[in-house]
Amino acid sequence: MIAGSSARSSAQSSAQSSATGLRLVAPSRDRLAQYAAALAAGWSPDTTQDVSRIQLAALQHDPEGFLTELTRQDGTLVTASGRIVPRLPSRAFWLDDGEFCGVINLRFVAGSDALPDYVSGHVGYAVVPWKRRRGYATRALALLLPVAREVGLGRVEITCDDDNEPSRRVIEKNGGILAGCRRQPGGPAKLVFHIAVAAA
Repeated sequence: MIAGSSARSSAQSSAQSSATGLRLVAPSRDRLAQYAAALAAGWSPDTTQDVSRIQLAALQHDPEGFLTELTRQDGTLVTASGRIVPRLPSRAFWLDDGEFCGVINLRFVAGSDALPDYVSGHVGYAVVPWKRRRGYATRALALLLPVAREVGLGRVEITCDDDNEPSRRVIEKNGGILAGCRRQPGGPAKLVFHIAVAAA
């Protein structure tokens, strides 16, 4: 029992140490090959639907256009339900520990903490499978919160499926307070958390 606890503590300490070297970097052409490799391996940056093949095809067809599309701040986008909606202002980052590790995005409405009904939360993230269980999502969210404050948010809303315990822990470790539960027709219930980011 003691040996098992020691092993778990050692693993947690190693994961925390590994996560401290994580950086948020802007999407760029020099890291695009690693992003493409992750897509080719089946990783999807969208956790609501698998967009790996679609994104890989677009990236291979026009790398510069793909990068522009990832970071553009205007126009429209198509939701998973097929609805065409206005694109919100956003900040997109790639997770980097010397290699590509995943993505984290911040979406917001200028001058407001509120979000339109087609946006599930201010933050979305996806870590590549071979970099999970290292504390990277927790660290990435911690690094993103100051960015949320810089764009004028006083509170971040972030959601996860009610049965997604790892994501819940990520949110709670960053100060997330459970604010409610959002039912979705034909899908899992979403837990809604708020994280205060306004300067004291």
